[in-house]
Amino acid sequence: MVNSLNNFAVCSSQTSAETKKLTETPGKNQGVSQNTPQGPIGNVLDSSTVSTLASQLSEASVRAQARDARLTRTELSGMAKNTFNELDSGHYTANKSKHDSEVPDTDNAELLARAKSATKYTNGLGKNPFSGMPRDQLALITYDDSGTFTVNERRAALEESAKQEFAWRQKVVAEAEYEYNNTGKLTKFFQSVLDHYKGLPLVEQAQYPDNYETKLQEWIDLDFNYFTHIAEGKNKLDIENFVSKVLTGNSSLFDNATSSK
Repeated sequence: MVNSLNNFAVCSSQTSAETKKLTETPGKNQGVSQNTPQGPIGNVLDSSTVSTLASQLSEASVRAQARDARLTRTELSGMAKNTFNELDSGHYTANKSKHDSEVPDTDNAELLARAKSATKYTNGLGKNPFSGMPRDQLALITYDDSGTFTVNERRAALEESAKQEFAWRQKVVAEAEYEYNNTGKLTKFFQSVLDHYKGLPLVEQAQYPDNYETKLQEWIDLDFNYFTHIAEGKNKLDIENFVSKVLTGNSSLFDNATSSK
């Protein structure tokens, strides 16, 4: 499941070649998505539109809370996979004309304009109407199948989420390489990854191995020095490969334990 967001980013016509390379897989404060959305919303929206969107996000947050309380981690992961299938690859492309003709069931000019903007964006025209929106709010739109948001709006939200994930990964990989080269450790890197994971909505956390948090905490507590123990001579750690496996939840590092609620 962690590979789904990466696959989406690679296929997206809006994703740069550099982004495609780094977001080969995705990677959510658990409570963030469950609260009434606060803070900035889309840097291309005016104040009246923000108010309308904030209302929609508040209602979507209530639905997300009910969903997260009802579904197990495994079920949330499955739901996320279905979302990617709907918004990505052949399924989305095969129904593109239908998605482009979809309009909100409303007379509200703001909602109609935003949906039109999202459709233009998914066709390579104009800006993403959700550019700059916080990750928890983007998730509320992406995984909301109530019909409140059009498919193209949900896809635009997913693309913005992938863009932000790429930017974070680019930063944390550079920090990890600096930490390793200067100290022989990756403890700060593991902490950054764990903090990032805890800040993701539950539906995105569910896309990682069940023991992802536990394993990261073990590595943090170990505070291991790879120079003095396994970074000797020819056994020097392949830092880029290892960091990539941590970010993508590679099965060689993380056991797939029995999922829990």
